[in-house]
Amino acid sequence: MGPLVWLGLRFRRGFGRVTPDPFVLAVALTVLVLLAALAFGDWPGAPAGLGLPDRIGVALETWVGSGLWKLLAFGMQATLMLVVGTALAEAPLVQRGITGLVRLASGPRTLVGLTAAVSIGLALLSWSLGLIGGALMAREAGRVSEREGWRLHYPLLCAAAYTGMMVWHGGLSGTAPLKATSEKDLIEVLGPELAANVGTMPLDQTLFSPLNLFVTTGLFLIGPLLFAFMTPKRGRDPDPQPPPAGLDLELANPNRATPEPAPADRLEALERSAWIVWLLGVPMFAGLVLIATRRGLGQLDIDTVNLALWIAAMLLHGRPDRFLAACERGIRGCTGIVLQFPLYAGIMAIMAASGLSALLSRAIASTGPELLGMVTFLSAGLVNLFVPSGGGQWAVQGPIAMQAALDAGVDPATLLMAIAYGDQWTNMIQPFWALPLLAVTGVRARDIVGYTCLWMLVGGVWIGLGMLLFG
Repeated sequence: MGPLVWLGLRFRRGFGRVTPDPFVLAVALTVLVLLAALAFGDWPGAPAGLGLPDRIGVALETWVGSGLWKLLAFGMQATLMLVVGTALAEAPLVQRGITGLVRLASGPRTLVGLTAAVSIGLALLSWSLGLIGGALMAREAGRVSEREGWRLHYPLLCAAAYTGMMVWHGGLSGTAPLKATSEKDLIEVLGPELAANVGTMPLDQTLFSPLNLFVTTGLFLIGPLLFAFMTPKRGRDPDPQPPPAGLDLELANPNRATPEPAPADRLEALERSAWIVWLLGVPMFAGLVLIATRRGLGQLDIDTVNLALWIAAMLLHGRPDRFLAACERGIRGCTGIVLQFPLYAGIMAIMAASGLSALLSRAIASTGPELLGMVTFLSAGLVNLFVPSGGGQWAVQGPIAMQAALDAGVDPATLLMAIAYGDQWTNMIQPFWALPLLAVTGVRARDIVGYTCLWMLVGGVWIGLGMLLFG
């Protein structure tokens, strides 16, 4: 048994016993932050000399009065990205590609490595596409593994399908880099004065920088290799686990003729007509081309990425009824975003209003310029456990990091990417974004977190090396 196989077995058995459900974790973190804010927060916006009852009142008012609702707009962006990303991942052409890739696997190791590669590759286009496409890949791979009798640990496939969430922020849907390309979005987070001093950051300073090309390319290569070598050889897994019973594992066969009832009337025929798709898709595509031409690729934002996903998913499905049905399946995976985004927005608001986030960030900024990028990356990984949202974390940590960059003479774009890397890094032990994948694959967070934690440790070393070399 190789050393990586042995580590994978140890991690999966150890972490599976101690990992709570994501909603339970969100509640526990909320209580922890509230208690920490009462004990250590200085509440800079509140009157001086507040007693404990008054501090409790201010904390509760901040939490439920405005905090819970701060991320509603971004939550809708994230929801839409997940819904249209799911629809795109389920389009017949994409499903044929997934099925064809799975058939290339010659054994368990190849199958797991391919799943990780697909997850990362799709996540670099869009985190939602990587998440759902990876989940569908794992589900189909589980079916193939069962059929071939490979006795594979199915959660390992699902963990491999989640690897893209530790690379996504260096791709085309990275929230912080996209939010920094426009003056309006920059002012919203940093305020007018700091935003003017920092200036907008086109994507060639962030996503297409030497730092990100080094980090992201390395992760793309390391992830599939790591998961392949974590996989026991055929028939050697000491406790193989098949996919859950009753899970519909087989992808829809886009080549299979499925009889449909004839339209009852002209209105129903219109609802199935491809003309509806083209009537909406053509002007949408024309608008997308116009925006991309005028702004340039360096100024793309989240709304532009969502628009591109929407157009691609709709046109690839070809009919409005099929597109809507795929979107409805995507909406089922949004429960975690809808219910837990407000909790994490409340955590973000309490940390900001109590001064905890500023206290943490000031301590980090006190390090010298040589280590500022590395320390910002590590602190962002910590903050992500409490605020598992790229946009939310940029809102909490961005102003402090940008001011620290100006004070220390460090390139603000470098610290922006350090925040992005920290945000994606600890996704591997913060199961919030795994919720849609868990729904598709039928596994629990505790089943995959041991594998993803090992990936986090290995990937963190590579990211740290990039920060030291280029930061």
